[in-house]
Amino acid sequence: MLWALGVASAQAISLQPLGVFDQPTFVTSDPANPDRLFVVERRGAIKLAEDGGVGTFIDLSPVVNCCTGEQGLISMAPAPDFATTGRFYVNYTDNAGNIRVDELTATGDLADPLSRRSVLDIPHPGSDNHYGGQLQFGPDGYLYVSTGDGGGVNDPFHNAQDPDRQLGKILRIDPRPSGLSNYTVPPDNPFAGGPADDDTIWNLGLRNPFRFSFDRFSGGMAIGDVGQNAREEIDWAPSTAPGVVGGGGANYGWSCREGLLAGLGDDPACIGRTAADFTDPVFDYPHSDPGSGAAFGCSVIGGYVVRDSGLGSLYGRYVYTDFCAGDIRSLQLPATAGGAAGNDRSEGLKVSGPVSFGEDSCGRLYVLLLGGGIFRLTGLPTPGCPLPQATGPAGQRLHVGIKAERRRVRRGKPALIVAWISPCEGQRGKAVRLLRGGRPNGSKFLSRACTVRSHPRVRHRTMFTAQLVPSESDPLTAESRRLTIKIDHRRRR
Repeated sequence: MLWALGVASAQAISLQPLGVFDQPTFVTSDPANPDRLFVVERRGAIKLAEDGGVGTFIDLSPVVNCCTGEQGLISMAPAPDFATTGRFYVNYTDNAGNIRVDELTATGDLADPLSRRSVLDIPHPGSDNHYGGQLQFGPDGYLYVSTGDGGGVNDPFHNAQDPDRQLGKILRIDPRPSGLSNYTVPPDNPFAGGPADDDTIWNLGLRNPFRFSFDRFSGGMAIGDVGQNAREEIDWAPSTAPGVVGGGGANYGWSCREGLLAGLGDDPACIGRTAADFTDPVFDYPHSDPGSGAAFGCSVIGGYVVRDSGLGSLYGRYVYTDFCAGDIRSLQLPATAGGAAGNDRSEGLKVSGPVSFGEDSCGRLYVLLLGGGIFRLTGLPTPGCPLPQATGPAGQRLHVGIKAERRRVRRGKPALIVAWISPCEGQRGKAVRLLRGGRPNGSKFLSRACTVRSHPRVRHRTMFTAQLVPSESDPLTAESRRLTIKIDHRRRR
């Protein structure tokens, strides 16, 4: 495996190696515990990395077709209620070469292959590329699924512009069954209830949206759509309100358009249409080097809007890269629909063969390489995990952090647990409740520094969370991520 790590950028961003895996394609985390990382491997396994150890969470290789073209296990998405239900979803190519989205159930650190339930089965005949493959739960709680146009040159099957086909799209579903269907169609989908259009479609006109993401604070949707021979593009749909995903019904133009250029396809749906009929990308870049440090490459790898405060001036910017160029870059996305991205720049980090970004439930970002390496983007140390939490009357967003002096203690010994609230202003003296295994384990009042310290005795592996206690005068509440304290079984000499 070869890769090159460039010098850190001006805001001291660097790449921290986390391990080497077998053809990793995606990484995500337990929604309630960012320290439980799930690494998706192309051949069909999902590995669970936690506390420095790695184990097999599930092996789906018997049902995954790998590794011709772009086939394989491409991504996974734990359900928002994963902590209580164990539900998660996977996107892969099956042994017939079709796109499959399945639901599975986990208990603890293992998932049961026999729990597999089909949610979507999308035919993908003729080519072994352009599968899309991203799964992501949106801020509205629905599952979004990206699909490629079916492969070939210039979308020869005319899928991307066809509202009756699920290829070349981003789909939006409630993955829970409804009647005889394996999923439920959200009633506000843009084509729901139409006489001919497929009612799962959220937007269309995409070539191969291999990776898309949601800004974990604003809710906007960013799409990295892989181009053909001329341009790579990034599409952006800002959210119009909390819990609302933008871009419903948008047509991004392929194969009538490639980036901001006219497309070369012969799709009848392009006849008589102009650029004004489509939603332009907010940014596109060429395949040849234009010089002056500008972006170029061959296959965009879409990333995330940075919400890790430790990454300094990257905060709030969209990070992306390109499979061929390997230059990690960022740009500023527009605040409103119809604008263009600005201030595209290199972050001074170069990697070899990047295949995906990932984000954990703490907002920390990861980059995965073709050779198997996974790295975390790191910067300044931050006090815990800034999980999105409740918002106060003045729009103030509160975060509850929790950490332990040691994550392993001797049986029966106390663990030192510290919880804090940020921002601190207006929170001093309020009560914070420590939850042990989901049950109350005492409350304390915040100090002048907005921290509380607890010393619970631990006799077996236990999960703790900290919760801001609401009152009649102030109903605002927020809860931390889960903190697991394990028993240290090592013998003492």
